Amino acid sequence: MRRLNFWLILGADILMLVAAHLLAYGIRFDFVLGEREWANIRAVLPWLVPAKIGIFAFFGLYRGMWRYTGVTDLLNILRANFVTGLMIMGAILLATRFDGFSRSVFVLDTILAFLFIAGLRFSLRLFYQGLPRWRDLTRPGNKSRRRKRLLLVGAGDAAEKIVREVMDNQDLPYRVVGFLDDNTDKIGRWIHAIPVYGPTARLPFYAGHVKAEEILIAMPSASREQMERAVQLCRETKLPFKTLPGLGELISDKVSIKTIRDVSYKDLLGRPPVRLEQERIEEVLRGRTVLVTGAGGSIGSDLCRQIVRFKPARLVMFDADEANLYRIEMEILHEKGFAEYAVVLGKVQDRELLRHVFAEHRPQVVFHAAAYKHVPLVEHNPWEGIYNNVFASKRLMEVAVEHGVERFVLVSTDKAVRPTNVMGATKRLAEMMLQGCCRLHNDGLAADEGRPACRTRFMAVRFGNVLGSSGSVIPLFKRQIELGGPVTVTDPDMTRYFMSIEEASQLILQATTMGEGGEIFILEMGTPVRIGQMARDLIRLCGKEPDSEIEIKYIGLRSGEKMHEELITEGEGIVSTEHEKIMVLRGQGYSLAELRSSLDNLKKLAGQHDAAGIKAELKKIIPEYTPQD
Repeated sequence: MRRLNFWLILGADILMLVAAHLLAYGIRFDFVLGEREWANIRAVLPWLVPAKIGIFAFFGLYRGMWRYTGVTDLLNILRANFVTGLMIMGAILLATRFDGFSRSVFVLDTILAFLFIAGLRFSLRLFYQGLPRWRDLTRPGNKSRRRKRLLLVGAGDAAEKIVREVMDNQDLPYRVVGFLDDNTDKIGRWIHAIPVYGPTARLPFYAGHVKAEEILIAMPSASREQMERAVQLCRETKLPFKTLPGLGELISDKVSIKTIRDVSYKDLLGRPPVRLEQERIEEVLRGRTVLVTGAGGSIGSDLCRQIVRFKPARLVMFDADEANLYRIEMEILHEKGFAEYAVVLGKVQDRELLRHVFAEHRPQVVFHAAAYKHVPLVEHNPWEGIYNNVFASKRLMEVAVEHGVERFVLVSTDKAVRPTNVMGATKRLAEMMLQGCCRLHNDGLAADEGRPACRTRFMAVRFGNVLGSSGSVIPLFKRQIELGGPVTVTDPDMTRYFMSIEEASQLILQATTMGEGGEIFILEMGTPVRIGQMARDLIRLCGKEPDSEIEIKYIGLRSGEKMHEELITEGEGIVSTEHEKIMVLRGQGYSLAELRSSLDNLKKLAGQHDAAGIKAELKKIIPEYTPQD
């Protein structure tokens, strides 16, 4: 069949070239050809056509798949015809100096040959693109082959890529029937022969006008207000609707029909895409062994996804949860295609395991994302917060120093600022220990530990809540909505900072490139969100009405919670960086020797499961800590 297709297209090209040459004479001489013109045609055609075919073959015009003809093929046909035109006119000039020949005939011949050859190939592409639609029309009873009429909200680059993929892929169950866009310059224009009908405000009208069966919001860079408005309009149509993820979620900005998904709350956040300095991140990670603790968690797993983009020599994924660790391992191997990894199942508290892992893999960059993060749970079990968030972090830092790790990044939280709960206090203490390790680096000798100078750059990254994490309120709200309510909200005025998991992990990598040692980087979290309003938005997103269909119940603050989170403490001395979304706090903190006595007391109290004693000792170390009970 492949050889048959080749001979068919070759035969068609020969006919097209003959027709182009004859038509060029006809146009030049008003379709009245004398004996001289016919003699010239008989003299030139026998060698002109084979010469053109040979040059076309040299330019690869017979190696492509014509159903996928695109701009690259068009340029190739243009180049091939330009070269053949020059060569043939040069040959005629050398042989006859155009005595008895018309120069304009050969110029017209080149132009017409290009139009005919390109037209043939694009006709084949249009035929194959229209074939599924023709089959649908001729076989209306075949429901399995029927394509949904898809209306796109947005007429930008992302929408164009979706249309092109739908047109090229015969197996996709969609047929794009129109666009809507608020840009008045686009309204009335066509994209791939599909019209841009009007503004998004008239979505319900145009959805009925084009008989749309599904709507796709193709605006990956939309603001919160734009997305909320689009979602509300989609709901008014009563049609199913989906969206493209935001640019931060689209790794490498690859827009595809495969990325289409249901609208989620993070789409309503409207966070602008992160500007990553790819070269600086690659300079830190490429060719190095990178260790991620808590690799199965929400932040840790996305860090792993982001890190493999920068081609590390090896990725070591460390986690205590077997199921989560297996899940990210399979994703990194099968979806990301990255095989240079190792998985370690165990607890960071295990010092001997840490030493074994560091001795075997020799990590050069460490991201410490393992921690207990659920405020009420840690509040009721404070000894576990001490073991996991304080002493596990301390042991990991010490082993990192022993093995000469280049960079150590602690993933912290906004709850470390003026903490009112044990979880926040333990994360603040971890920050203080990290800065204490930096004093070893800066002092030149680790006199209090009796070890050589620390070469590791320690830094922390502090940010607020991330949507979709294991501790996020979103999964709880969704489950309560599925069960018919009520949705439990602590207080109507409670606010929290939110960002997506992808944005958080990308900014952590960016901050890693900036650290010289001892910094606490703070991610710009935007405007705090009212939890009550978030609950209402989520209920509407699920197709229900708050209060009438789904009850919202206010239950008051839980143990350890506060009304409004902060990212900095007054007087900490925040400084902007060259990145618009990252700020920095610099400080030396306590030395590890100064903290040793308090840490010994905490270990003893944790071993006795003395919750009151743990909170009292944390208060001594962290004066701004204000436990609620």
